[in-house]
Amino acid sequence: MVFEFHSYTKCDAKQESVYRTKNLQLIVNIPANANWAQNGVAVAGGNGGGSATYQLNLPRGLFIDDDQTMVIVDYGNNRIMQWTNGGTTNGQVVAGGNGQGSGLNQLNQPTDVLIDNG
Repeated sequence: MVFEFHSYTKCDAKQESVYRTKNLQLIVNIPANANWAQNGVAVAGGNGGGSATYQLNLPRGLFIDDDQTMVIVDYGNNRIMQWTNGGTTNGQVVAGGNGQGSGLNQLNQPTDVLIDNG
């Protein structure tokens, strides 16, 4: 089940398989047909807040493309992170990550991401 977060208190449920929490810095992949006796698997974050490529700091926006590549707005680190399906626990910085600012290699408190595959 995917929860689309429009603010910190409201979400819309859809028929998919990702759940995001604000305070735990964790994204859990739960298949739509999961038996709740199973444990979920952390696919991004889950290692406490921080700036390493296996950590997130105040994640906000989330986008998953057709190849199940997950793109997460890491608000607290002023960067956009990407995790590929079946990849390692380390994400890849795809935008920002060079401190807060207005330079071509910087972001200033990003909140959402959308990728147009067209």
